[in-house]
Amino acid sequence: MHLVRSAQPTIRRMTFSTISALSPLDGRYAGKLGALRPLMSEQGYMHRRVQVELAWFIALSDAGFAEFKPLTPGARTYLLNLVKNFNESDGQAIKEIEKTTNHDVKAMEYWIKSKFESHPELQKAGEFVHFACTSEDINNTSHALQLKSARDVVLLPGLDAVIAKLRSMAHAFADVPMLSRTHGQTASPTTVGKEIANVVVRLVAARAKIAAIPIMAKMNGAVGNYNAHLSAWPDFDWEAFARRVVETPEPGPDAGIRPWGLGLTFQPYSIQIEPHDYMAEFFDAVARTNTILIDWSRDVWGYVSLGYFKQRLKEGEVGSSTMPHKVNPIDFENAEGNLGLANALLKHLSEKLPISRFQRDLTDSTVLRNMGVALGYAVLAYQSLNTGLGKLEINEQAIAADLDATWEVMAEPIQTVMRRFGLPQPYEQLKKFTRGEAMTRELMQGFIAKLEIPEADKERLLAMTPASYTGMAAALAKRV
Repeated sequence: MHLVRSAQPTIRRMTFSTISALSPLDGRYAGKLGALRPLMSEQGYMHRRVQVELAWFIALSDAGFAEFKPLTPGARTYLLNLVKNFNESDGQAIKEIEKTTNHDVKAMEYWIKSKFESHPELQKAGEFVHFACTSEDINNTSHALQLKSARDVVLLPGLDAVIAKLRSMAHAFADVPMLSRTHGQTASPTTVGKEIANVVVRLVAARAKIAAIPIMAKMNGAVGNYNAHLSAWPDFDWEAFARRVVETPEPGPDAGIRPWGLGLTFQPYSIQIEPHDYMAEFFDAVARTNTILIDWSRDVWGYVSLGYFKQRLKEGEVGSSTMPHKVNPIDFENAEGNLGLANALLKHLSEKLPISRFQRDLTDSTVLRNMGVALGYAVLAYQSLNTGLGKLEINEQAIAADLDATWEVMAEPIQTVMRRFGLPQPYEQLKKFTRGEAMTRELMQGFIAKLEIPEADKERLLAMTPASYTGMAAALAKRV
């Protein structure tokens, strides 16, 4: 008996491009994440590491140590430009050094020192690069700077664009009456604008929580006790010094000889790593915001299905490979899917990062490299939502027809007025009259006509329609 082996595919090395990328964030969707990539990529991580090392180095020169005199303005400008002009070739040079060191932070330290070789003043002070630091002093501050920039420069502006569009829609459609559906069943009418306003209010509150989270960093040595620092200068207040470096605002392009800092919140207590509790809070806050948007994406999908919204057509677009008539709500489907991916990663980040064995283990290191992936899916979803919202056109005719076919919703105001005037068993009467029956204007108004209530209130009920029975909906929508 002969065994026949199945043919194995030939594995060919591929040139990296957007169509060979393993992640769709760097493949299919690469063009949509150009603003996030410089901040959250490994290149962005290296850039921030260089910034942190040089901020610490410059601060040491200003600490008053006889062994490290204040740097000259020319040296400071040179260092500022190392950070300002850091580019991909610099990152590649660090990666080359890492092939020898097999340690990414040490490779970056050696790269900085190599940049001092043509500057005697800096070369003389070279051993103050990474002075008394553990790698995590550099890494945690760099991650913090990455997250702060990603939040303030990309994430919140993307969310703000969605909120602004929704607010505009809430105002524009404030007076458009719409049938509600509680438990999927016809319910008291609302307005299109009020339903959108509900989402705006939730998002504004969620956005405020993201923005308010302090981004923290520690600079306290190998296990958080300034051991190495005090071995060199035992009488120096290293904690106050580290706080100044962490909390002094980041320098602008005209930094000159002003103090260099990182513009973060100081973390005074840590093991080797910053505890990552603020990160968990941040990722949870983003995930909660995303959950609101998943809820909204599904509702819009449903409203499109009901015909309440039409989608503006774009020349050349295809909705189905076989059904020519279709215009799919693909932007909201994409948003829902990518928000789900983002939340799956954000949940893992928030659950894993605050846990570390003893004074530290390295499980956080590889996980942290996926922060940009988690945020990337969220940013991509915000873009999809904004695009989808921009395509929506309200179909007032369909909404009005739906309302006019559901006169049974008028049972609520009728029985409520009956309660006011003490009529017997109003709820039970309307339940018997309406349940399981197709209600019309004539049937409902016939019921009202027989009620023994003041004539003015009877006339008010007779004038009421499903389209006018919207309570404060319009005012609430306009107020948001």
